[in-house]
Amino acid sequence: MDQDAEVKILLCCMGNICRSPTAEGVMRARLESAGLAQRIWVESAGTHAYHVGSRPDPRALDAAAARGIDLASIRARKVTTDDFERFDRIYAMDRDNLRNLEKVCPPAMRHKIALFLSHGRRFGEQEVPDPYYGGPAGFERVLDLIEDAADGLLQELRQVLTQLR
Repeated sequence: MDQDAEVKILLCCMGNICRSPTAEGVMRARLESAGLAQRIWVESAGTHAYHVGSRPDPRALDAAAARGIDLASIRARKVTTDDFERFDRIYAMDRDNLRNLEKVCPPAMRHKIALFLSHGRRFGEQEVPDPYYGGPAGFERVLDLIEDAADGLLQELRQVLTQLR
């Protein structure tokens, strides 16, 4: 983790091989393009330990790469209790994972947890659907939703950083 970052964000799904690593890659690319990668740290994790140490799903890797987003360096990990202290904001990809996070989050840190798509502007969904059991179209839909929410979050983060100066 970049200890010097002013804002630290954790993105979470169930196994950390489809949705949350995609969101991590998209956010990192957006932050890099905006010149904010040194000020905002982004990581991803799963609420379950199913795939710890694994690379993202090959379909997620391919779909992201087709849009110029590299997920190859990301490895799955499980959310830890320390994460609630270390990160300023923790976003769940869906309500099930939001509930999973709330179950293990210390009460004083619950204000940090929200749904990632609460930052979306173009689509009405509140949850990023799990594409794991579907085909390529599901991974494309996930990218569409995540890119939209990432743009909304980036806009909000710019305002937060302005206030921190």
